[in-house]
Amino acid sequence: MTDLTAALVQALVADQFPHWAHLPVAPVPKQGWDNRTFRLGTELSVRLPSGGAYAAAVEKEDRALPALAAHLPLPVPEPVATGAPSERYPHPWSVRRWLEGDTLLDAPDVDRARLAHDLGTVLTVLRAAPTRRGTAAGAHSFYRGCHPSAYADQVQRSLRLLADTVDTKACEAIWDEAMRTVWAGPPVWFHGDIAAGNLLTTGGRLAALIDFGTCGIGDPACDLPIAWTYFTGEDRARFRAAAGLDDGTWARARAWTLWKALIMMSGISGHDPDGIQARNLAEVLADPLT
Repeated sequence: MTDLTAALVQALVADQFPHWAHLPVAPVPKQGWDNRTFRLGTELSVRLPSGGAYAAAVEKEDRALPALAAHLPLPVPEPVATGAPSERYPHPWSVRRWLEGDTLLDAPDVDRARLAHDLGTVLTVLRAAPTRRGTAAGAHSFYRGCHPSAYADQVQRSLRLLADTVDTKACEAIWDEAMRTVWAGPPVWFHGDIAAGNLLTTGGRLAALIDFGTCGIGDPACDLPIAWTYFTGEDRARFRAAAGLDDGTWARARAWTLWKALIMMSGISGHDPDGIQARNLAEVLADPLT
C-alpha cells in the first residue's frame, strides 16, 4: 500500500487541484483505521482510504453527505472535491470541509447527560432522512445495517476461543435473543460507526458527526452500541429514551456490541491490549436491557 504521508497529499493536491497547491498540509493527530485524514489549510481536509476495501466509500459519501447535511441538525463533512486515482495513489480520495471540535476521546468536561439526549435525538432525525440517495446495507458497510447474524460464525468461533475467559452461556443468551428479532420497518439511514472518535464536541456538547464511510440504509441497530461502549447508568437510559426504537432493535444492538467485543478479545479481528472491549462486554452482560 502507498505510504500515506503529507508529502503525498501535497503532490496529489498540486497535480489535481493546483488552486490549493499553496495550502499547507498536515496529518491530524489521531488517525482512523479505514482512512487517513490531513488538514489542508485551515478550512479543508483531505481524506484518503487506507486500502482498496474502503475506496468505494468515497463515491458513496459524495452522494450521501450533501443530502444528509441538508437534513441533519448538526454539521457533517461535506465534500468539496473528489480526487481521481493516479500513478501516485491508486484510489479515489476526497477534499472535505474541515469541522472544528474535539472528539469524545479528547474532549474535556463533556456533559454526558446532555450528550446522551442530543445524540439519541440526532439519530432519530437521521432515520427520518429521505433514503433515495442511500445505499442498501451490505459489503460496502461491512454489513452494518444488516442483521447481526451476518457475523454469527465469528461469534461462535470467538466463544470457543474464549471458553475459559468469558461467560459463554450469558453471551449465547444475548446472541440468541437478538437472533429471534428482525427489523420489520422500511430501510432507514444508519451512520454505521457511531463511536467516540466520530463524534465532535465543542464546549462539552455534541457539535458534529464525522466518518460516514460505513453509512447506508437498513436496520438502525448498528448505531446503538455506544449505549454500552460509552454511556452508563442513567445516561444510557437517557440515550435509549431519546433514540427510541423497539426492544428487538435494542437486542440486536446489544448483539452488535457483543460481536465486536468478542472478536477483538479473541484476536479474530484486532486485539484488546487495554481491556476496552473486555469492559464493553462486561457492560453488555450486566445490562438487563429492560
